[in-house]
Amino acid sequence: MVEPDVIVLQRTKTSEHSTIGTMEVFGTKVYTLEDPRRQHKSWGETRIPSGRYELKLRTEGGMHSRYLKRFGDLHQGMLWLQDVPMFEWVYIHIGNRPADTEGCILVGRNFGTDCVMQSTTAYKLIYPKIVGAINAGYCFLEIQD
Repeated sequence: MVEPDVIVLQRTKTSEHSTIGTMEVFGTKVYTLEDPRRQHKSWGETRIPSGRYELKLRTEGGMHSRYLKRFGDLHQGMLWLQDVPMFEWVYIHIGNRPADTEGCILVGRNFGTDCVMQSTTAYKLIYPKIVGAINAGYCFLEIQD
């Protein structure tokens, strides 16, 4: 059996509005933005629990259609985290502010107060690497607090 590829997201800063982290994707470092931790899950305003999640490609839905139109042949499906407790349709995608996350993980090349910047650039850097790992067998995202 082939050993799975593992991407590590290390959460580093939390405010009442967001969580900033770093994610190392096979030699490329990007910053992440998530919703803050909350005692009780609030739809679209709560980050997912730390843990290890398999990544798969989702090739249906409105977000997939928008990304396919925007990115053309680069896009093979949304980067979709599997079996996240109490969450559905959790993706790694582009965006800048907490309002863009809805429980998902946003990526950027830089970060500021409650935001990531150059999100599209970061996404285009890591997307092919993650898709390659998914297509080669298994790929997991390990989220650490």
